[in-house]
Parts: sequence; C-alpha cells; structure tokens
Amino acid sequence: MAEIVLERKKEAAKLRVYIGAAPGVGKTYDMLNDAYRMKNQQGIDVVIGLVESHGRKETEARIRDLEIVPQQVIPYRGVNLKEMDVDAILLRHPHTVIVDELAHTNVPGCKNRKRYEDVLELLDAGINVMTAVNIQHLETLNDAVNRSANTVIRETVPDNFLKRADEVVNVDTTVDELRSRLRQGKIYAEEKVEQSLANFFRKGNLNMLRELALRTTAEQVGNQASQYRRTQGLEQAPIPEKVMVCMSTRPGTERLLRVGSRIAGRLASNWYAVYVTRPEDDQGHGDPEAFHRLEEYQRMARDLGAKVVSLSDRNVSDALIRFAQEEGISHVVFGQSARSRWNVFLRGSVINRFLSEVRDATVQVVPMQTPKQLRKG
Repeated sequence: MAEIVLERKKEAAKLRVYIGAAPGVGKTYDMLNDAYRMKNQQGIDVVIGLVESHGRKETEARIRDLEIVPQQVIPYRGVNLKEMDVDAILLRHPHTVIVDELAHTNVPGCKNRKRYEDVLELLDAGINVMTAVNIQHLETLNDAVNRSANTVIRETVPDNFLKRADEVVNVDTTVDELRSRLRQGKIYAEEKVEQSLANFFRKGNLNMLRELALRTTAEQVGNQASQYRRTQGLEQAPIPEKVMVCMSTRPGTERLLRVGSRIAGRLASNWYAVYVTRPEDDQGHGDPEAFHRLEEYQRMARDLGAKVVSLSDRNVSDALIRFAQEEGISHVVFGQSARSRWNVFLRGSVINRFLSEVRDATVQVVPMQTPKQLRKG
C-alpha cells in the first residue's frame, strides 16, 4: 500500500504594524521591547533589518540587544547611501525581522521603490515582519494632515497595506506628554523644538492625529474580529452605527457635514458623504459655481473623516435608498428642501420617499441657510 504523506500547509507570514500619532510617541522603542521579549523569553529568532534611532538613547540601547543584518551601500549622485538589504535578510531567513520607517522611499538602485514593498517581499518569503509608521503617512489621510499640520508629507503607504496586517498596535501618549518630550530634546534637536511646537506639534494638530490613530486601530480590530467570526461560523457582534450625509451643491451644505461629523464622533462610527448625479448632468459645465462648491464639500468631508461616495442614477431617491440598505446605514442627515410645497406635491420629496422605504434608520433634517443668510453671517 502506498504511503500517504500529508504535507502540512505553511502558515502565511504575519505582519504587525505599530501606529502612532506623531514622531516620538515610542513606536520604535515598543517594537524593540516586544522583539527583545520574543527573543529572550520565547526563544524566537528575531533580527533587525533596519531601525532608525534618531539619536534617542533609549532606542540605541535596545538596538544593541538584538542581531542586526548589515545594510547595503548604494552609490547615488557621488555619495554612498545605506538602505535595508532585502537579499541579505532573505538569505538569513529569520523567524521575524524588524523594519522601521515603513513609509520611506528607497534610494534609486534598490530592488523596490518603497520600503513597504520590501516588507511585502519579505512576507511573501515567509518571514514575519514588525514595522512602524505614523498615522499621517497613510495615503487616504495625507491631504487632511497636510492642511491641518501646515506641512507637506510626501511619503505615503497605501491603506490596503494596513489591511494586510494581522495585528495593528496603537502606541499612544497624551498630547502634553508628547510636547514635553519634544521640549526635553527627546524627539528633535534643540534648534527644531520651537518651530515644531508652533507647527506640527500644535495641540490641535496632535489631538486630530491622535484621534485618527485611535480610530484607524479600532477599525482594524473591528474588521479582524468580524472576519474571524465569519470564518468560525460565530454570531456577528452588534453592527456598528453608520452615518450618511446626503450632499447637494446648495450653499450651506457644509452645515450638514459638520452635523454628520458630530453624530459620527459621538457614536465612534464610520460615516459617508453621499452625492447623487444623474446621467444627464453636465459635470458643472452649465453651473461652474455649483460644481466648484461640490468639490469643496467633498474635500471638507474627507477632512472631517468621511468616506466620500458618488452615485449615479436617474432617480436620486432610489440611489440613496439602495445605498442605505446595502451599507446598513443607521443615521441619515438631509438638508431641508428649498422647494415649494406645490413642487413637492407634484414631483414628490426625496426625504418622504426615503422615510417610507427605510424604516430602521434615524433621519435628521437640518435647516439649510439661504444665500441671503450666508451673506449676513
């Protein structure tokens, strides 16, 4: 009888991402501490592929406790620059490798253009990766952070990369503690402190970044828990609240967005800013001012944390009802119609139609300011 050999399926390599609101929260230090415990308490083969200490003594001390894979030297424009040596790590093939500064752009001449692409190659080779990134480097948050922080952040990581993560660790500290670390010279050199306190490390900006980091981590944990329940055939957890704001090109729509943002903030939930176009719409050629307002509203919605959704349908009511039902929307914000009662009687009301079809959602109708009221304000 032929011997049957059952080949054990290899487990996919694991990715752990440490996220922080800003430089100096302690992402790299926490990552190194976890690696140190894995090596000394569990006997796991952990190496450093690349870590940037930025001159921080505590980080430098912890780096010395772990094996370091030497970096490669790449000649570029007459100087020799160092980058992580992906091939050397693949040859060494540890159980786990630490890769810092995830959003980094590699020097021309490296195997991959971006460091997150290096990480993906290591994962494909079966090597577990621990990496760290600041929240402002996530691609979809980049524009909002640029405006809030009054700085240009050019290096980004696609949001899909974060979805690949098996574990996301939020490294958090209070805003006052972070600003105190900056003043003590634990983050940047002394000559950069005052400028940083007045710009990127402003309290308002840090509060926003901290909230984004917490929300991103919570969303990732929720998605993983939901996926686990599905694969295990378990009952799903209570569905989180979802908020939808119905945008228009009318002046005053920004008020709807602020209301939707406040509702979503109280519920700690996801929210959508939805606009419906009809096939016959001319993309603003007939009314460029309205088209410009819509672009501004969409930009504002993204800044407030909404997912902007554009739908196309001959019937606005049908599109909104279908989206609300498919996404399980629980709270809806409409603007009060400026149409006459006779017009509503003849053509029907989007809000009335929505209320008749979607009975398990809370609907809030917000009075819209007229152009005359806007001028007075």
